[in-house]
Amino acid sequence: MKPTLIALAIAAVLGAGRVGAQTVPAPASGDSSDTASHPGTKPDTLEAVQVSAALDRARNALSPDTGTSQTVFDRQSIQQLPQGDSTPLNQVILQAPGVVQDSFGQLHVRGDHANLQYRIDGIIIPESISGFGQTLDTRFINSLKFLTGALPAQYGYRTAGVVDITTKSGAQLGNGGSVDIYGGSYGTFNPSLELHGGEGRWSYYITANYLRSDIGIENPTSSRNPIHDHTNQSQSFGYLSYLFNPTTRATFLFGTADNRFQIPNNPNQSPNFIYGDISDFDSANLDERQREITRFGIFSLQSHSGDTDYQVSIGQRYTSVNFQPDLVGDLVFNGVASTVLRSNRADILQADFSTPFGESHLLRYGIYADVERAVSNNDSLVFPADPGGNQTSTVPLTIMDDNAKLAHTYGAYLQDQWQLTDKLVMNYGLRVDHVSAYVNEGQISPRFGLVYDFTPDTTLHAGYARYFTPPPTELIAPTDIALFQGTTNQLPTDVNTNVKSERSNYFDVGVAQKVGNNLTLGLDAYYRQVRYLQDEGQFGAALVFSPFNYQSGRVRGAEFTADYSAGPWNAYLNVSNSHALGREVISGQFNFDTEELAYIATHWVHLDHDQRLAGSGGLSYAISDATRIGGDFLYGTGLRRGFANTETMPGYFQVNLDLVHTFDLPQIGKLDTRLALMNAFDRSYELRDGSGIGVGAPQYGPRRGIYVGVSKSF
Repeated sequence: MKPTLIALAIAAVLGAGRVGAQTVPAPASGDSSDTASHPGTKPDTLEAVQVSAALDRARNALSPDTGTSQTVFDRQSIQQLPQGDSTPLNQVILQAPGVVQDSFGQLHVRGDHANLQYRIDGIIIPESISGFGQTLDTRFINSLKFLTGALPAQYGYRTAGVVDITTKSGAQLGNGGSVDIYGGSYGTFNPSLELHGGEGRWSYYITANYLRSDIGIENPTSSRNPIHDHTNQSQSFGYLSYLFNPTTRATFLFGTADNRFQIPNNPNQSPNFIYGDISDFDSANLDERQREITRFGIFSLQSHSGDTDYQVSIGQRYTSVNFQPDLVGDLVFNGVASTVLRSNRADILQADFSTPFGESHLLRYGIYADVERAVSNNDSLVFPADPGGNQTSTVPLTIMDDNAKLAHTYGAYLQDQWQLTDKLVMNYGLRVDHVSAYVNEGQISPRFGLVYDFTPDTTLHAGYARYFTPPPTELIAPTDIALFQGTTNQLPTDVNTNVKSERSNYFDVGVAQKVGNNLTLGLDAYYRQVRYLQDEGQFGAALVFSPFNYQSGRVRGAEFTADYSAGPWNAYLNVSNSHALGREVISGQFNFDTEELAYIATHWVHLDHDQRLAGSGGLSYAISDATRIGGDFLYGTGLRRGFANTETMPGYFQVNLDLVHTFDLPQIGKLDTRLALMNAFDRSYELRDGSGIGVGAPQYGPRRGIYVGVSKSF
């Protein structure tokens, strides 16, 4: 941990010394029934469950969502997904409006590439190199709010969508746990364990799971069984909480992920180079592998002083990815075999405060700081080549291209939630951000949002946000272009400008209409005007994305949502339209072919992840208290492909089904079982064909799979 961050954290924590046993403030709504404190009560008589619940509500009040588009996944909605708690987090988010799937677990929200912010109990978790779709486990989620649109000033940096997770509570669940085994097709075996509980002022929650499967990454062919695609993955998450008094709680939370992948092979490829006396190689026998590691630990202090609620957090995240090539095979097919290691260690400090002002104002303010050390090591074997790129020797050369960078990010915000009338709320504010890495940049960003309850059944919202999005330091790997001149890995151009922070103006309007007691409809439209639009591409063999900028961008779209709940029936439907364009590549130019680079300089081109129409939906029916059937679907008109993304992939439609039943057995008690049928109609569809800007290889969606889950609580 850097000394500057430690000093700031100590100062913030010492400021809590004035706090005594005071009344827990009511939520932002002003409902005094949520007050749960007893002035003068001794700490050893704390009602831990009630106090924890009140602190949870106070913490939620620190994070507003005024003017945003919001999708909520509670425990019931997660359980109603075909895979339940075994659903990967990225596939949970795919059931939200405006979210598009891509290969390698990537998600795109409203025409953005990744750019997702993950928060756990209000604490920002810096993103990992591998992507949090494979780092965080769904099992520890009590509820998940997915926020998009014109976000309040509290939210900065990653703003395409905010994944705001509230963890399960050991204090609320009580002492116990559960064991779950899930598995089936393609050698899938996924056991997991949960433990939770508390004693006195202590509470805890821990979960761990292991996954073994023969489909770790999307199959590059349409075959049912991919070649060389085994994966072993393990994740864990936990927290330990201590109540000092009715208004003060300390929490330590941690998470780990260790994911190992074989890189799947595409057979019948033709070699392009000769290594020694080897001129032929069966591409089905390639042995490339990748390992991705993430771990984080965060200490948080939440309390109340005077009229102010606050939470101060300090912690660290480490992430790395290591790609191991097939030295012979990669040289024969690609003319380069690179061992790639990227790592990033981030020290973070976050403090959020909430203070009521008068009868109609609620001020929220806070700071965020992180210090990152990013390391990029690239050790490559290449062949000498003539100016035309033709191999001139069968003996490879070794080239080392290693870099390290220290990056700093600082931000602060101030915003006011103003209750103008009983029906009208305005949220306005400013945030100030500065980043010092490969470039030094900053911005003052105004935010404004309105929510109007036109009738008891009709709610309107509108918002504007100025966004500042620094490039992901953990993905930037500066390349010394001169090192590869005269080799078979010579880069297409000799231009390499540093990646800039994206700056955008975001406009969002929407309406939610309740129809009767059971149906809610929503319509939302957005427009984003962008300078230095950021995108990412896979430009090498390792499954790591590299960022670059377009000079200008424009993104627009609309979303329709419907949600129905009546008795045993639950259903939802999301349909979204998006149009995302960029023009003129101004950074990372060396990754592009000169002809494509020239075309993009004079034409608006679709972003590679642009998809005109996307849809998702689900239906669930409870036959009885013990039995439920249901399913969900994903639909898309296809991502972009071809020269400068001028063509479109074919559309796809995937349906998943499930049957859930709880048995009440003698001597055993209740046993929860699940039968899931993924891609029930076995539709073969291609997400990528290996062409398009920054697309490295073809990938197909999953074929039909049958899975069984058994869970026992204790």
